[in-house]
Amino acid sequence: MAAAGDWWAEACDKFRSARTLSAVESRKDPESEPYRSKYSARALLQEVKQQLSAAEEGGEARLLAVRRAVLEYELGVNHTDTEELSAGEEHLQRCTQLLQPHRLSPDCVSLYIQAQNNLGILWSERDEIKTAQTYLESAEALYNQYMKEDGNPPLDPSEHFMSEEEKLTDQERSKRFEKAYTHTLYYLAQIYQHLEMTEKAAQYCHTTLKRQLEYCGYYPVEWALNAATLSQYYLSKQCFMESRHCLAAASVIFSQAGQVPSAEDNENEQDQQDLRQRKAEIARCWIKYCLNLLQSARKLLEDDIGEMDSFRQMQLKAQRKKQEDENENDRKKAVLFGTSDICDSVLAMEEKVSSVYPLDFQEAREIFLVGQNYVQEAKEFFQVDGYVTDHIEIVQDHSALFKVLAFFEEDYERRCKMHKRRIDMLEPICADLNPQYYLLISRQLQFELAETYYEMMDLKVSIGNRLEGLDSHTIKKVNSLAQLAIKYYELFLDSLRDPDKVFPAELDEDVLRPAMVAKFHIARLYSKLITSDSKKQLENMQTSLEYYTFLIDYCEKHPDAVRVVETELELSKEMVGLLPTRMERLRAKLGPFV
Repeated sequence: MAAAGDWWAEACDKFRSARTLSAVESRKDPESEPYRSKYSARALLQEVKQQLSAAEEGGEARLLAVRRAVLEYELGVNHTDTEELSAGEEHLQRCTQLLQPHRLSPDCVSLYIQAQNNLGILWSERDEIKTAQTYLESAEALYNQYMKEDGNPPLDPSEHFMSEEEKLTDQERSKRFEKAYTHTLYYLAQIYQHLEMTEKAAQYCHTTLKRQLEYCGYYPVEWALNAATLSQYYLSKQCFMESRHCLAAASVIFSQAGQVPSAEDNENEQDQQDLRQRKAEIARCWIKYCLNLLQSARKLLEDDIGEMDSFRQMQLKAQRKKQEDENENDRKKAVLFGTSDICDSVLAMEEKVSSVYPLDFQEAREIFLVGQNYVQEAKEFFQVDGYVTDHIEIVQDHSALFKVLAFFEEDYERRCKMHKRRIDMLEPICADLNPQYYLLISRQLQFELAETYYEMMDLKVSIGNRLEGLDSHTIKKVNSLAQLAIKYYELFLDSLRDPDKVFPAELDEDVLRPAMVAKFHIARLYSKLITSDSKKQLENMQTSLEYYTFLIDYCEKHPDAVRVVETELELSKEMVGLLPTRMERLRAKLGPFV
């Protein structure tokens, strides 16, 4: 076959024009004709296909088969782009059938992998995930086999319609082939995520991100978001070093997005808005990192009553240095992203926050401050006007940062001030929120405010006891905090009532423990109220008894609830046994006045 003939030059021109129409001109198509350029490209590809058929007599069969496969591939992608999946599938299947005998040849392997990739995408769009998995794993296996048996840069599919002078360099061929394989891994990561194979999905996502940096095949914003998302997987596994590395890389790569051109039109303004949102989303991932690291450290360090276990603290400090030296170097090799210049920037970013458990207040405070800075950054975009739910979740995380920092603080007065900061940020939001539209969030805020006031009351009592007695000012403060805790617990419990204000006979599983804890804490709070009025004291004890009794009665009627509130139930039974005797003694003292 005379490849240099006029018909062949014309066919190559048409092929190039078709690719330009699909890749470039289609972006300019009007909304009324979204596929105009795609349809024009299809017509040109069909013409080239007819020209090839006419030239088949006397031509080299294998060469013609490969060129036909390229056209079938382009037509397959074209039809799937225009949402004609069945026709797209037919063309892609013809492509793989034509290439099957030669799929491991340097002139066919890249095209075959790309056809398999597109069949995988097509079947995933049909929600046939297992079929998609088969195609993509086949593409992965073929890449590995080719690299093992040959390894030389294979031809790019577009080269089959180029003259010898236009052919690509080996470097460019390798870059395009590796990009196709990176796509395979990227799609497999999504498939495994869909199949809930979370660990495997994370591995493939990590490999994809590393390869995208290595071959410079990425969009900074998209890459950064994927890395930040991957960090949350590592966070769920308590792999804090890996999580921090992903977030540091996300922040560094995101900065490459640079400034969007000045807002001369609406599109640029929208681009800037999108950039600000993505930056805030990465900041939220950093907040979760700091919060989880602090909370995990607390779990390691707290004793049976939720206070710092000083012996455990000493043990962990002794162990830490040894473990750091042994583990960090090996683990780092497995997760590092990017080339040396990117690595330097990422490492500098990592140095701003620890990835090891904080073991004292100073270490915890450093992590807290990093988290708090990201809170401010996230709130700049996610403002309450327009992003109510997001804004409140960020404020709740800010409150949680203060809560866990308070655990590390030894001074009870300073602890109280930290909890007061939580009250100051949560109370105004709770007051302004309409429970009719934000019931779940409203309940969360009510319960958290109740717990915070409850904690503050306990701290004030402890401070008073250390001073060998409560003065009148402290008594007033303790009573005020207890009453505010009761107020918010009651608001939470009232939110569970039906429209007729009747409390449910059986509680839903998601509110069972919070409701029982609220009842238990209210019972305890009434018994903590300090009054010199014995009659009022008796009333408080009676109210306390009623709440303890409610918890016991509920568990008797609903035995499944026992496992949820075992500790509270045991203490409630103990108090129901003690309170009547105490009340009788008090009545005896009051005599005829009761």
